Amino acid sequence: MSDLFDAHPYQDRYPVLRGLPEHGRPKEEILAELHEMADVENASWTSGQCSGTMYCGDLEHYAFLTEAFGLFAHQNALQRDMCPSATRFEGEVIAMALDLMHADAIEGAEPAGLVTSGGTGSILQAMLSYRDHARATRGITAPNLVRPETAHPAFVKAAHLFGIELRTVPVDPVTTKVDPAVVAEAIDENTIAIIGSAGNYPYGSIDPIAELSALALERGVGLHVDGCLGGWLLPFGEELGHDVPVFDFRLPGVTSISADTHKYGYGLKGTSTVLFRDKALRNAAYFYVLDWTGGKYYSPGMEGSRSDGLLATAWASLVANGRAGYREHARGIFEVAAAMSEAVESHPELRRLGDSPFVVAFTSDVFDIYHVSDFMRTRGWRFNGLQYPNGLHLAVTRPQTQDGVVDRFRVDLADAIAYAVAQEGAPESAAIYGGVPGGLTADVSEFIETVMEQLMDAQLSVPAAPDPASGASEPTPESGA
Repeated sequence: MSDLFDAHPYQDRYPVLRGLPEHGRPKEEILAELHEMADVENASWTSGQCSGTMYCGDLEHYAFLTEAFGLFAHQNALQRDMCPSATRFEGEVIAMALDLMHADAIEGAEPAGLVTSGGTGSILQAMLSYRDHARATRGITAPNLVRPETAHPAFVKAAHLFGIELRTVPVDPVTTKVDPAVVAEAIDENTIAIIGSAGNYPYGSIDPIAELSALALERGVGLHVDGCLGGWLLPFGEELGHDVPVFDFRLPGVTSISADTHKYGYGLKGTSTVLFRDKALRNAAYFYVLDWTGGKYYSPGMEGSRSDGLLATAWASLVANGRAGYREHARGIFEVAAAMSEAVESHPELRRLGDSPFVVAFTSDVFDIYHVSDFMRTRGWRFNGLQYPNGLHLAVTRPQTQDGVVDRFRVDLADAIAYAVAQEGAPESAAIYGGVPGGLTADVSEFIETVMEQLMDAQLSVPAAPDPASGASEPTPESGA
């Protein structure tokens, strides 16, 4: 059953570079090598058996976005005098996102937004804005943030980086949603914001945003809705008539929303939106240095140079799909998620976690659910592992809407349960965000550090003599690439 993650599968196929080659290689040769690698890696998800990750899965759409990217990839969005296209792309992406989140319902404030590098970037930017805005308007110098335990780790990262006290509260183990009364107990005079998810990563559950909105207004704090996962999907589910609770700017206590264009917006990785009810909160993100010898420096957010190409791809994806396109994609995703949920619920050995309309999360009270993951990997499935309790989830995306995927899921899941029931030893799978499989050692921190080193330092792990002709080492069994 062992099939642990290999960080360097190309070591026996291509030379391993351990320094800059003296002479460059022909571009045609380089492109041929890249095409080979892309074909190998595409095979891991084109079957429709991978959770999340490839939210679009349409190679023709990717080719379209790649062409759009190539036209502007070399341009710097920081230099708007030379690249006014960046202003158009970013401004219209923000306008479309604000429209989707019903910014027209906002009264007494001017909504605004930023395009960031991803979900973590959007969350970090929002939390930095809350911190600096609260310092300027409320005199808060020891800020705290209240988040449900299911909220994304990017909030933990933000608190760590920006000196914000993090107050994490539990969620209801049955509903997998946060209780506003529990959140209320954690709020004090130094709270700058509370967090709700639409939906959260582990279960896809939508927190009671309406109740959190009322609480935020009552206590005079911000409310950030993390819609990084569901922000570009749930609104279209609502338009289709699904029971999607309101989580956007129609609720007066919602002061900011993050929503990733590179997930269900079907853009290329590296773009997200963070939206603000009031431009004054967005403006707290501005950074400038007026007395630098290199000139007056400014940036609208944490990032400086950005490729105009990524802005172009986010814009192109939204314009190419339009509301009607997104609705149809959402229709298929919701239908498949319902069918997969029914398959899970048909087995008494399994128990659904949450009630998400697009994330199928489940556990078992009979056996270690990671045994199911072990077996499903042998059939080509890639689930995401959860913990506390141990569980699995599959975030349904467009590749799962292909014919035959749901039928394969039913058959393979039944076989996986039979396998799990028969197991007595420990499983090999584990709960690691991002899906890197492998068993955990007793020292979890040491294991995680080892995984990161394996991913980041594989090229440098083993010295090798350079090839005088190419500047590259010949691959050896011990080397990594």
